[in-house]
Amino acid sequence: MSPVHFAFSTAFALALTGLAFHRTHLLSALLCLEGMMLSLFIALSLWTLQLDSTSLASAPMLLLAFSACEASAGLAILVATARTHGSDRLQNLNLLRC
Repeated sequence: MSPVHFAFSTAFALALTGLAFHRTHLLSALLCLEGMMLSLFIALSLWTLQLDSTSLASAPMLLLAFSACEASAGLAILVATARTHGSDRLQNLNLLRC
């Protein structure tokens, strides 16, 4: 495994670990998701460059578009929860009380 692949694999694993263990605020969970998507985007871009394949050239842009949609939906949920509950702490959120 090359150092570049190891760096992006480590970045993805660290973001996944942060998402799994540091779930106190919704903003920190969203930042971990964005870190995962960024490492996936860069890894997929490098993979398509290494393969010199034109059929896979649109895959990183498609992933980036889905990442932007995920970020906008996450920020909308963050604003809605901050307005209704007064905080973005995940302990205050309860789906049964909606």
